[in-house]
Amino acid sequence: MFYSVILPTFGRPDEVQNFLESMVLQQLKNFEVIVVDGSRDDILHPVIETYTPQLDLHYFHIRGLGASESRNRGCEKAKGDFLVFIDSDCVVPSDYFNKVDAFLKAHPDIAGYGGPDAADDTFSPFQKAVNYAMTSTFTTGGIRGKKKHVGKFQLRGFNMGIRRNAFFQVGGYSGMQVAEDIDLSMRIQKAGYETALIHEAFVYHRRKANFKLFFKQLYFHGKGRIDLHLKHGDALKPLHLLPGCFVLAVLGGIGLSFFSQTLAVLFAGLLGIYLLLVLVDATMKNRSVWVGLLSVVTSLELLIAYGIGVWRNMVVRMLLKRGGDSQKELVLKA
Repeated sequence: MFYSVILPTFGRPDEVQNFLESMVLQQLKNFEVIVVDGSRDDILHPVIETYTPQLDLHYFHIRGLGASESRNRGCEKAKGDFLVFIDSDCVVPSDYFNKVDAFLKAHPDIAGYGGPDAADDTFSPFQKAVNYAMTSTFTTGGIRGKKKHVGKFQLRGFNMGIRRNAFFQVGGYSGMQVAEDIDLSMRIQKAGYETALIHEAFVYHRRKANFKLFFKQLYFHGKGRIDLHLKHGDALKPLHLLPGCFVLAVLGGIGLSFFSQTLAVLFAGLLGIYLLLVLVDATMKNRSVWVGLLSVVTSLELLIAYGIGVWRNMVVRMLLKRGGDSQKELVLKA
């Protein structure tokens, strides 16, 4: 099995360097790396030159390409049996391809796989708190992706692989600006292909660098869930409404607290218990009270931002029938 690792980026030389360094350290070497940079200036060139002697590395700088366009362009140049998509802000453990290769050989019918993300010990406290929020059951992030068996698993773009023939058959990435990875995963499954989670094939994911960027990212994820539902008709599950329900519960609790001291105490008590559970869980998992405190904030951010995004598009797109998902029509050449 030969793998083509597709890395879309927009500059970010430090991230790309860390990623390529982790690829050099891979124990299994049957892969190529294709970097597609859509930034205005060719600032990645020195980094690429450093790692070209150490990797089967191909670099394309095409000004103005978006993430989906970059991924499609990389796939057009790829030679691999499996097209592997990993985000540039990820670092890949050295045994990643050992685990992927062993799983795919044991399950030859699998056309797409995904893997989870984790926080490395070297991550900052904020990055660990973001990772906690994105992977914790207390925020709904950890509810998905728990099954280890073969079956339908919704792939995520920061860490996934798709058989070359399946990718091209469904037309590759669409021009969706948000949730384009889930859109691709749903089209893969609807075409009759099997997908699976390889639980052991995780990557270290640094994610967003501050609270503002994290909030913005989750807000667009919430909007994107409604875009997916309007496109596919079956992308909105009760789980996706939980953050929106949390937002309504908080607003309702605050409002009712003005009319009743008993309700104010009840609301504060229930919210306090939830936040205490997050604090204790995050502190124990990260062995740090500071990370636990930051995780309380990032968990609230996730629920509120995602919930607002869902409600916004439910009102604007589903109820008022306004706007769209700004989807481009992308052409993919096999």
